[in-house]
Amino acid sequence: MLDFFKSIFDKKAPVKERPPYYSIVCPYCFAKCEPSDVVFRAAHVKENDDEFALQEDERLNAWRRKFRLALPDMEAIVDPELIPEENRIYAGQVLVAVTDRYGVTTRRRLCPSCHNELPITAGQVPSNIISIVGASQVGKSVYMTSLIHTLQTETAAHFQAACMPLSADISRKFRHNYHEPIFERGSMLASTNPNEQQEPFIFQFVFKDESKPPLLLVFFDVAGEGMVERDYLDIYAAHIQNSSGILFLVDPLQVRTIRDKIRLNLGGEEGEFAGRYDEPREVVISLYENFISHQQSGKTDIPTAIVLTKSDMLQYLQEEDSDYIRPNSNVFRDVRHRGYLDRTEFENINGEIRRFLEKVDRPFKDAVDVYFRNTAYFAVSALGSNPVNRRVHGVISPIRVDEPFIWLLNQLDYIDRRDAP
Repeated sequence: MLDFFKSIFDKKAPVKERPPYYSIVCPYCFAKCEPSDVVFRAAHVKENDDEFALQEDERLNAWRRKFRLALPDMEAIVDPELIPEENRIYAGQVLVAVTDRYGVTTRRRLCPSCHNELPITAGQVPSNIISIVGASQVGKSVYMTSLIHTLQTETAAHFQAACMPLSADISRKFRHNYHEPIFERGSMLASTNPNEQQEPFIFQFVFKDESKPPLLLVFFDVAGEGMVERDYLDIYAAHIQNSSGILFLVDPLQVRTIRDKIRLNLGGEEGEFAGRYDEPREVVISLYENFISHQQSGKTDIPTAIVLTKSDMLQYLQEEDSDYIRPNSNVFRDVRHRGYLDRTEFENINGEIRRFLEKVDRPFKDAVDVYFRNTAYFAVSALGSNPVNRRVHGVISPIRVDEPFIWLLNQLDYIDRRDAP
């Protein structure tokens, strides 16, 4: 009898059958396509052959113009439909390379919509993309920099993974424009200029366990005011709509009652405040207009982490028996999740920030509840302190910056959620 019950409880959940291929979401234009739709970039140039000479790529140039990038002539486009079957190379059922009529093989697969080069694993694994959104002055660029720094130096090792830029060009730009100014020189980044857009920064979170597909973290360094201007947001609507997870950043200083109370408690102490703030609810409304309203039920199922940034500023609200923040708040404790999402730590911070936002900005909290089905709440400090005169004094000590990302790993079935032993 014992063996009978043991056999019941020892039964493992059925393993999902792996499909022969996956739909591809381009991490540049976020159009969705099938692996059979891709085209290739030739791996060589033939000046005496117009078909293989350097030439204008109209689709790539149309995409690059949106980001005010250079428009160089490129190698030819190779249509796999014109390549004999014996000259096609597959990984499983996914076409990954073709050999052209000159006998030269190319593995440079392109998105059929924008002609940017696709990740090597596209089509062979799910296209899981995480996006970062938020209003003007919320600190998206600084948070992105701190998050990538933390993922690379700490978090990845805790989850048997590595966090890497998608290309050497992205690696160089990130290091020179973001990481070195903040983490090596302690200087703040200039606000993003909407007239100087840049192509997205794309990083892969790759697990050593090959059964787990890489996760793409995509960040548009878009000026925050674009998040409340409909025409401007159109460029990014597809990027949000086809994401697997969203990091929605909210600055506590966007909330007037909090901003005024912090100013009062700061007194003569120096600190940096932006000159203008957008209400968090306005960002939710923009997201609704541009993509949530197009969903069948008028809600989105995309897991969304509501991330309260600049949490170090909340120290100016702390009081015993406070309705806002108490001295023993979870907000001020850094936490490390190692190998799994710690259920207790997560529930503590999620519950506290949920209640906090309900008290200080009920319209925003209600808007989130109406339009998002799957949310969790977090508080992070990208730097550990508020800059003075655009400089961070002392050691930069991020607080809980990777926790929202780790929650999304759990929501996307990469890791477990359980109690610490």
